[in-house]
Amino acid sequence: MTVATPKTKRNLIEVARQLFAKKGVDSTTMNEIAEASGYGRRTLYTYFKNKKDVYKAVIGSELQKLYAALEDVIKRDLPADDKLMMFTFSRLSIIKEVVTRNGTLRADFFRDIWLVENVRKEFDKKEIHYLETILADGSKSAVFTVNDIPRTAEILHFALKGLEVPVIRGVLNLRLDRQEDREIVYNLVFKGLNKR
Repeated sequence: MTVATPKTKRNLIEVARQLFAKKGVDSTTMNEIAEASGYGRRTLYTYFKNKKDVYKAVIGSELQKLYAALEDVIKRDLPADDKLMMFTFSRLSIIKEVVTRNGTLRADFFRDIWLVENVRKEFDKKEIHYLETILADGSKSAVFTVNDIPRTAEILHFALKGLEVPVIRGVLNLRLDRQEDREIVYNLVFKGLNKR
């Protein structure tokens, strides 16, 4: 269950996101965030101890967009293999969109990857749970043969995570609407590489 964030705090996070995207985290001051928000320093410090807290909140807010999109995929009435395919492509597309739309924040995202990883812990757990759900549905309907659902979900999660940087940087362009990409992912994920 997600706790609702007060409107004032959401506004502060969005103002900070815009400033971080434009100027970078290091070049943005708490005073600038307070001034740009129109709330003032006292209100800003009511919600955040320091800029690092604000940065964590911005990353968390951006991850919420990813949660929402993935939950939409999970709720769809699709066969498990189609759902896993849509999940894979949606996840990579949305994370690229989120990071790319944040301009200079994108560089900070890559530079301070350990802080980002710390904030992502909850997202990672949730994503593994989503993958377990898809795999369990697929096993129940005989679409998949999976002996160890939790471990398989974890490996899929890390495989997707490993694709993030090449997709975000544009080195690897995967698209759900491109038949060749769907076939490559389908063959790799669902059929494996060995012909038996």
